[in-house]
Amino acid sequence: MAITTKGSRPLALPVFSAKPFETKLVKQTIRERFSRARIGKLVGDRAYDSDPLDKELKRKGIELIAPHKRNRKRKKTQDGRKLRAYRKCWTVERFFAWLQNFRRCIVRWE
Repeated sequence: MAITTKGSRPLALPVFSAKPFETKLVKQTIRERFSRARIGKLVGDRAYDSDPLDKELKRKGIELIAPHKRNRKRKKTQDGRKLRAYRKCWTVERFFAWLQNFRRCIVRWE
């Protein structure tokens, strides 16, 4: 899991086991970040569509932007305007692509 800036600079890069669900690791990732820079928006994929996580992050002043799951039972909380920021999620993917240039970081090499 990683938190990056708009320019793909890492703010947090903790390593966790693969067992816990990602929404349970968000709070710990925010707590363990390198920089104390304020996080205004947190963009995640469909797995982050969680009302309790959204409420917790709002209390901390962080806006969660994640597309809704297809099987969502409750009323939608985000409209298309907020989800436009989801287009920028490639910045995190670009960070991981840069990180894989270093062979020691690639899974199964060491």
